[in-house]
Amino acid sequence: MKLSRPVSVFLLAFGVWSVFIWTTFVKNLFEDVSGLAFDAAGDPTGFFWVHSALAVTSFGLGVAIGVIGLRGLLADRSERRA
Repeated sequence: MKLSRPVSVFLLAFGVWSVFIWTTFVKNLFEDVSGLAFDAAGDPTGFFWVHSALAVTSFGLGVAIGVIGLRGLLADRSERRA
């Protein structure tokens, strides 16, 4: 299957955006002082574990989608040279 250039650019941009957003979210999650992520003893709460799982999953999917977009762009570029 061949991806068009606009679709490849969109997928790559989505992947970069997803990695940026979820990396920032995890950083903020670890620096939480509101008591949502960690209880008074400093132990992780359910909120922390659920949002960590969401972040890891979304980060992985963002990387995969970005790689698909990058491969589409590279294939398009090599096809244009030939």
